[in-house]
Amino acid sequence: MPASFSVLHQFPLHSLNTFGIAASARAYLRVTEKEQLLCVYADGAWATLPKLVLGGGSNVLLTGDFDGLVLHIALQGKEVLEGTQQHYLVRAAAGENWHAFVQWTLAQGVGGLENLSLIPGTVGAAPIQNIGAYGLEIKDVFHSATVFDPRSGETRVMEASACRFGYRDSIFKRDEGRHLIILDVTFALPRQWQPNLRYAELAAEPGLGNAPTPQQVADAVIAIRRRKLPDPAVIGNAGSFFKNPVVPGAQCAALLERFPNLVHHAQADGSEKLAAGWLIDQCGWKGRSLGAAGVYPKQALVLVNNGGASGAEVVALAQAIQADVQARYGVLLDPEPVFI
Repeated sequence: MPASFSVLHQFPLHSLNTFGIAASARAYLRVTEKEQLLCVYADGAWATLPKLVLGGGSNVLLTGDFDGLVLHIALQGKEVLEGTQQHYLVRAAAGENWHAFVQWTLAQGVGGLENLSLIPGTVGAAPIQNIGAYGLEIKDVFHSATVFDPRSGETRVMEASACRFGYRDSIFKRDEGRHLIILDVTFALPRQWQPNLRYAELAAEPGLGNAPTPQQVADAVIAIRRRKLPDPAVIGNAGSFFKNPVVPGAQCAALLERFPNLVHHAQADGSEKLAAGWLIDQCGWKGRSLGAAGVYPKQALVLVNNGGASGAEVVALAQAIQADVQARYGVLLDPEPVFI
């Protein structure tokens, strides 16, 4: 076994989830090289244990202790590859901090990821959730990912078409791909960069001007996010807790007759995306709490740990919000974080 194969027992997970939920794992391994994964799945004792793959812990809700082995992906490394005439290809290991990686690409003179600045988590987690913000999603800049398949012990490269990206969704969240472990991700970023200012809120941010640089766009995104969203290092949270629901056009039209101020965005297929935060706010949840779990006063889409909240308290709050929104609007909100 590699010298780095050092499993710790009864490991606290408080610092490994951005909600700051107190929980522990039966066993824990910090993965800094692929060989550790090969050892885990080749060893009879470890192979049979339940596994939980963690990156930055920014999209999980721990509802209790984990009676298995946590694989904390901490693979490091990043590089600008040769690319093509149209794109730079930039690769980063799965354990790299996402925001730091975005800032690093800008420092290399490569734009294209700036709209996704300040999103918590790791590079490896980004395609799993198909993270998105301010008019950009991972699928728009994704080239390929190197993945380890524990079932076969093989490593392979998956291109965008194989990842089946959807709204906050990918093959890595589905039964057929949930077992795959992302080792690195390669992004295709445009050589002929143009600012993506499709979101009015971003376009109106002071200081951008008529011809902003990628770094200026990033700075604007960072400023907006810091105004609206809590810092997980200060207030435990997992960012947006619910997905924006997508409903048929006819359902949206019926809702508009009853609620003329309904916030909605037309989709290419004729459906409508509703603003989950607006729905929650209209139901009176912004700033309210149940136990130590609450709704952030500045953004109703964010559930927070006000101090010492358990996973069960967050779940109870989420369920109460879902019930109120469904009762009033007939829409079921789908949580973004994975419940463990």
